[in-house]
Amino acid sequence: MAVPLLKICGLTLPSQAAAVAALGSDAIGVIGVARSPRYLPASHRRELWQAVAAADPHCRRVLVLVNPSDAELGELDPAHGHQVVQLHGEESPGRCAELARHWQIPVWKALRIREPADLAKAQAYAPQVEAVLLDAWVADQHGGSGHRLPLAWLERFDPGCPWWLAGGVGPKTVGATLAALAELKLQPSGIDASSGVEISPGIKDLQLVATLLELVKAQSGR
Repeated sequence: MAVPLLKICGLTLPSQAAAVAALGSDAIGVIGVARSPRYLPASHRRELWQAVAAADPHCRRVLVLVNPSDAELGELDPAHGHQVVQLHGEESPGRCAELARHWQIPVWKALRIREPADLAKAQAYAPQVEAVLLDAWVADQHGGSGHRLPLAWLERFDPGCPWWLAGGVGPKTVGATLAALAELKLQPSGIDASSGVEISPGIKDLQLVATLLELVKAQSGR
């Protein structure tokens, strides 16, 4: 069985981002949404991205946004250091494709799943994005809530593109999560963790990150 990729999201400190990359995380996420407790201003992102690239150039650098406007596109240019944009708002499939063309980098679309029928939305996005990310729906929050998606809803889920699972993933939950998905004959392309490996919003517990990485590898038989 292949090992799911692991993304650690919501980093705010260059030193921690470099350490997480060095531990073997496949991707690191930075939040570019001002109302998030994990928000990192644009003026601080370049230093963090440079630290990640120096620690592991293969670790993908993901900028998380919500409904970016045309007026913001210059500030969000990939020249600042990110390699992927993850959209967590109400962006349509067409808007995702437009932004991917504008920035010339991959776009991931996060889908907040409120009920099983919401999973069907993934098929509309699949032709326009590199991957979709499933997260639990929480009122007035676009992500990072720690709430878990009922895995039984994912039975026969097939979006037609790579997919990531987010929401309450950490060392205490990842084993049962991957086992439950295996029972459904499903395996996500990647796992996205944030609050499950934190000391406080934006500050990670590196031991929890290391443990999560080992558990994902062990659960997948590597």
